[in-house]
Order: sequence, then structure tokens, then C-alpha cells
Amino acid sequence: MKTWIQTATLSIAALGFAAPTLADALTVYTALEEEEIAAYVEAAQAAMPDTEINVLRLSTGKLGARLLAEAGNPQADVIWGWAVSAMMDPQILEMLEPYAAKGADVLPETFRAADGKWFAPIGYMGAFCVNTARLEEKGLTMPTSWADLEDPAFKGEVLMPDPNSSGTGYLHVNAVLQSMGEEAGWAQLEAVDPNMAQYTSSGSKPCKSARVGEYTVGISLAFTAMQSIEEGYPLAMVFPEGGVGYELEASGLMASANNPEAAKAFLDWTMSDEAIGLYQKYKALITVPGVDASAAAEAAGLPADISTVLADIDFVKAAEDQSAVKAEWKEKFGR
Repeated sequence: MKTWIQTATLSIAALGFAAPTLADALTVYTALEEEEIAAYVEAAQAAMPDTEINVLRLSTGKLGARLLAEAGNPQADVIWGWAVSAMMDPQILEMLEPYAAKGADVLPETFRAADGKWFAPIGYMGAFCVNTARLEEKGLTMPTSWADLEDPAFKGEVLMPDPNSSGTGYLHVNAVLQSMGEEAGWAQLEAVDPNMAQYTSSGSKPCKSARVGEYTVGISLAFTAMQSIEEGYPLAMVFPEGGVGYELEASGLMASANNPEAAKAFLDWTMSDEAIGLYQKYKALITVPGVDASAAAEAAGLPADISTVLADIDFVKAAEDQSAVKAEWKEKFGR
């Protein structure tokens, strides 16, 4: 991903902007999907032509591990678009410095930290990505719940992200546990496990594998499902009964930032009208008041009121329970 950003910077410089010096470099760590990163950074780079924006994209779990490994010598200036349940790790919060990004004050209190260490204008939702052509070919019934995936007919037909490496995986597991209760939730996950073909490290891979017909069901992201449907794949986006998991994508300023002014300017940009306009293209969940989802999202089946399909998630509990849940999941399902 870093190579792409450097290439884009050179392209922008070729359009007439002055080449940035090393002092103007900004290092951003993110867990956003690559497709959206490309669009956001191109716009941010044009808005900040004197700053070279270098982005390192890692999965949610790997990003956290990297930050902790670098704790003695932090390399990032900004954390951008990372699962808030991961951001709430006390060790991570110690690395952040309060900063009130311009425009962040419009966000409801639920979507920003009281101490100003993070704010989340966007988020992501889970979804079942169901290949309708393969479903018909296999003679399977459209699954509308986790319980439907227990059917032995789905053996080898289901993919899901590993919550130890994927934030998407954790949001699905967390939603099942919080909505059903731990005992019933673990029992539900155990009942579906025999039908799992694979647990992936990527949150989007299950949907991408399902859309091309490799498997019938990818437990994945609504964003990837919407994008796939818009691109013409034979895919249905299904929100499981009982509520789908979701996560806030938070951003914050590293206290050790080498280029704090550029870091603040970048965080300001993430709340700009331009950025919010791009969120409408890529995000199912936008927390900025008054901003509607895209026409593509509606065409894919995203309800006008997404609260009707979201699980009731306690993010503080999700953060506190994360290590224990991941450890238990690995003991039960690790392959």
C-alpha cells in the first residue's frame, strides 16, 4: 500500500505541485479497505500538496500488534480508520494525544471520546454475502440467520474471517455473543463451525470469494457486498436476524507524532465536506448527522434506517472482552 501512495504522490507532483521534503512527510497507519484508501488519499494529497502522505495498511489485529511492538519507538503520526474496540486498549490510548479535529464536534457523543483522543465519522457493518447463482445450483435455501448456516447442506460452503486477525471477524463474533448471550452465542458458533470451509485473515476475502462462486456464503462486510452487487456479481447482501455486528472506525493523533501539524491537518481533512462526500460512496455506516447512504447502498438493499438491522453493541464491553473472546475462539476454532 505504501508503494501505491508514493506513486500517487509522484503523479500529483507531476501536475505542478512542489515535491515535498522529508520534514513534510506524514506516516499514517490504517485498517481501512484498500479500495477506499486509494480514493481518500488521492483527495487528501491534493488538499495537502506540500505533505507526502505515506500510508501503511494492516488488518485490525496486525495494526494493533505493530503499534504495541513499536511502543518504545513509535513510527506513526496518525491512526486512521481503526476499530474503536481495538483503539480502546489502555496501552493504545496512552499513545494518543487529545485533538479536536475541525468538524468533529458535530458527531454525537457516542462517536467521539470524551477526552478527545479519538473520533469516528464512519464505521463498517457485517453482512452475509450470498452467491445467488451457486445457491440455486446447490439447491440451498437463502440463509437469513446464523442458525440457517447450521444446515449440513452448507458444509464447506461458508467462509468467515478469523477474529484474531480481522476486525470484521471480531465484530461478527462479538455481535453473536452480545445479542444471544455468551453461552448461547458460543453454542451457535460451534454449531456453524462444521460447515466452515476456512477462516480467513481478511475481512473482505469471504465476500470476494463468494462473489466469484468459489463458495456460497461469505460472512464479511456490507461495504464489499454493496460494491460487488454494484459491479454486477450475482450476490445478495443479507443481514442476519437478531442484528448484525458493526464497528466504528476511529482516528486519533499519536502523541509522538514527528509532524504534528501535518497530522492535525490530515485529521481535519477526514471531517471535511470532501471526505464526507467520499464516505457516501464507500461506507454503509456514516455517523455524521444528516448524511445519507449512497444510491448504490440503497440498491444493494441497505435499509434507510440501518438501526433496524444493527445489533445492540456495547463497545466498552467489546473492548474489555476482546482478549478473552479471541483466546476462547482460538481454543475452540483455531485451525
